[in-house]
Amino acid sequence: MKKTFIFAFAALLGLASCNNQPQQNDTKETKAPSKESSDVKIAYVEVDSIMSQYTYWKEVTKLMEQKEQNIQKTLATKQQSLQQAAAKFQQDIQANKYTQQQAQQVQASIQKQAQDAEGLQQRLGNEYQKLVADYNKALADSLHHFLESFNKDKKYTMILAKQGDNILYSDKSLDITDDVVKGLNKAYKGMKK
Repeated sequence: MKKTFIFAFAALLGLASCNNQPQQNDTKETKAPSKESSDVKIAYVEVDSIMSQYTYWKEVTKLMEQKEQNIQKTLATKQQSLQQAAAKFQQDIQANKYTQQQAQQVQASIQKQAQDAEGLQQRLGNEYQKLVADYNKALADSLHHFLESFNKDKKYTMILAKQGDNILYSDKSLDITDDVVKGLNKAYKGMKK
């Protein structure tokens, strides 16, 4: 589940970056170079650095790990209880402790417990995924709002999200990750107060 959480954020961030770009027509018009095109300023932010250094993200990751552990513990307890009930039922059957009708009732009860455990697993999984989506949206929103504010002074034309090797080459001078992480942490610290 943890990997789902991290990958979901990275995918959300990538989609949000793509959705913020203006759509281009498929018509092939050639434009003469303009003075404006030489004023384009591009920067990028390392997503991995945000995920490892942004205090909000670290707190959310810790919270999600705890939530995942609680879910796993709850499901393991249910599974263990179900296995114990099935084992006891088998022993009691072999010891001829039940009439046929009683055995059918106990077996039906164990099957109902198994269905309930499966339903619980599905419900907890869905709740976890919704929580992941909510935190990812909050993170992406905080990042986008911060970048809007951050960019008022910097006047970048575009700020890209870099994760792994999705940018084949870039000059290190375009990397604004440290400034963004510091700004995000400062803004988050102010919000916590």
